[in-house]
Amino acid sequence: MGQPLKQKVIKEYLLIIVGTTLLACAINLFFEKQDLVTGGVTGLAIAIKALSEPYFAGGIPLWLTNIALNIPLFLIGTMLRGKMFGAKTLFATFYLSFALYYTKFLPEIPADILLSSLFGGVLAGIGIGLVFIASATTGGTDLAASIIQHYFKHFPVGRTMMILDAVIIATGVFIFGPIKAMYAIISVYISGKVLDNMLEGINFSKAAYIISNKAEIIADEIMKKMDRGITGLNGRGMYTKQEKEILFCVVSQKEIFQLKEIVRDIDPRAFVIVGDVREVLGEGFIEHQ
Repeated sequence: MGQPLKQKVIKEYLLIIVGTTLLACAINLFFEKQDLVTGGVTGLAIAIKALSEPYFAGGIPLWLTNIALNIPLFLIGTMLRGKMFGAKTLFATFYLSFALYYTKFLPEIPADILLSSLFGGVLAGIGIGLVFIASATTGGTDLAASIIQHYFKHFPVGRTMMILDAVIIATGVFIFGPIKAMYAIISVYISGKVLDNMLEGINFSKAAYIISNKAEIIADEIMKKMDRGITGLNGRGMYTKQEKEILFCVVSQKEIFQLKEIVRDIDPRAFVIVGDVREVLGEGFIEHQ
């Protein structure tokens, strides 16, 4: 194994360890304490623990249920996604069970059910996101969502997980009541949004399209004053039938006001379209690794 590949593998397993630990903290510190069935195998584990408490002292531990329910899912995932995916997912699944065991000894954080659902959702979303960045899953619905996304690229992982988790949350209604189920839905929504932002990029920028008869002057001013690259695109007005040069430029959020000021000062009649950009790779933004 080459040195760069070895470093990549070590980094991925470190991400898995950190991600599963954060997820375990969210489950033990927030979800389990408030009886929030937030979906996934861990959500089912919380429900099973509550149902088994009359028969076993303290109920069936979360970590044990997590292992038992994830074994068949892991086998299916390995067959579909390959051994490399399976190895990391196996590690993540078992490490999550281990993390659920050692984080249960953390001191309890005094928090009401709303704060628990909010902070638990954020923590869980970050944890799962780190695991997904390492090309693994913690099993359960995120494994199922990862498999679905493997075949249907246009299905966002976070949204798919929300749909799958909704079915599991429904079981929580019958065990803990509708109020706690509604708070659980808040947690699932937040964790899904956090997850999607982590996978798609959280470095938001702005893309501007500028249509003006003074395109050359505007481009020169933007490059000189803002030190940003700008691209000229050929266009044609369908009403006037005149050829137009359309300027395209990507800037950070804090720079968009300066760009609009430059355009307005040169050509108040310029047509400017500004849109959000999820992530930008390249010089001046995130450098390619």
